[in-house]
Amino acid sequence: MRTHYKKPFAQNNNTAKPEKKMKKSTALLANGNVRALAAQIILQVLDQGKSLSTLLPEMQSKIKPQDLPLSQEICFGVCRVLPRLEWIIRLLVDKPLKGKTRIVHCLLLVGLYQLLYMRVPEHAALNETVNATQDLKSDNFRGLTNGVLRRFLRERETLLAVVDKNWQTNHPDWFVNKLKKAYPNWREIIDANNQKPPMWIRVNQQHCSTANYRQLLLAESEIQAFSADNPLALRLENPTSVQNLPHFADGWATVQDLHAQWSAILLAPQNGELILDACAAPGGKTTHILEQAPAAKVVALDVEESRLKRVRENLARLQQKALVICGDATEPHTWLPDVAEQIIGRKSAVQFDRILLDAPCSATGVIRRHPDIKWLRQENDIAQLVALQQQILTALWATLKPNGILLYATCSLLPEENSQQIMRFLAETPNAKLEPLPFSQQESAVGFQFLPTESGGDGFYYAKLRKLA
Repeated sequence: MRTHYKKPFAQNNNTAKPEKKMKKSTALLANGNVRALAAQIILQVLDQGKSLSTLLPEMQSKIKPQDLPLSQEICFGVCRVLPRLEWIIRLLVDKPLKGKTRIVHCLLLVGLYQLLYMRVPEHAALNETVNATQDLKSDNFRGLTNGVLRRFLRERETLLAVVDKNWQTNHPDWFVNKLKKAYPNWREIIDANNQKPPMWIRVNQQHCSTANYRQLLLAESEIQAFSADNPLALRLENPTSVQNLPHFADGWATVQDLHAQWSAILLAPQNGELILDACAAPGGKTTHILEQAPAAKVVALDVEESRLKRVRENLARLQQKALVICGDATEPHTWLPDVAEQIIGRKSAVQFDRILLDAPCSATGVIRRHPDIKWLRQENDIAQLVALQQQILTALWATLKPNGILLYATCSLLPEENSQQIMRFLAETPNAKLEPLPFSQQESAVGFQFLPTESGGDGFYYAKLRKLA
């Protein structure tokens, strides 16, 4: 998933979003106490605009490995159902907890999520959450925390009857309004977003067929998997650690969403071609291109050097080679000479046979994987992202050979970033032709929009463009 690219936003890792202008960063102080650390993380998401992708790695060094799944479940879960939890707190707390007491508010979110959604025994969830007030240096609120959570347990049915009287979207209003305008089935999209995501893997056909790997999963790891319309994809019955996937370290399989896997297939790379994977981190699409065309000359470009570490790690695991370049896709002239020098041995003009542009976007198609997107993304971010996409698309089009292919992709659900973006580009670019995609759609459709479904893939958009001679 790519969500943004250099200015006007700061870059994170694969689950990153454009972050709000942050206050001074708050270090995670509560060593070892999972609930206290989770409350601190949620506070930084809600009040400082940081993403879980940035914060959770910091947590890993402060808790026991066996507590990591619990901490992740709490943090992701609170962000997934935040409005419902907030409503319960409003019914239970007379005076809003603001300023320095916001951390106690976030601790209450942590406690309520456990009591409502997790299998943690009630007494353990309550006691450990109350004890976390000490780690958060909020001892004065121990009684309040204890009282609120115990009252919820006593009055649970009455409180939930009030809270759940009307169907809740658990999404910001501005985003719901955009979905209503774009999709008649907007409620289904909302429901899918509120589910936990399925785990999809891509089978490397150089090692094993999809059918044989499915049998291998069952025989070696007792993992049930299901196939899809994508010939390389398998959905696991239950998410699991990659360590449980047979020959994962040898590159036999890669974790990648079902709809994201179409990128390399639609790009249709050929051996010997010079191919650019723009906005390449963390490298899932780069490695997929090389699985499809092992003798292609692939350039993996990203604006953040720190993000390219993941690209190199994925290439190494799959024993593949690509030219990894740190550069800004809006300014090809700053890095194209280096590409030419390393590819053809001298700094000269060079053009690509194919370009995969997984453009920076709102990431509104992957909300179920990254529910903090709902609270980090702002409505006024969209226009800035659309302008950035337009800038990158125009800049990279100039680097494409005549008769070359550019595949435009986003993990967004918003027409402004997808079909409307491509319609504008086609209207302004005489030598751009829209190519058909192998999906059932209306003849007038511009590109193809995948929508998130409970057992299917994430929201993803594709448009395939050919550069006329």
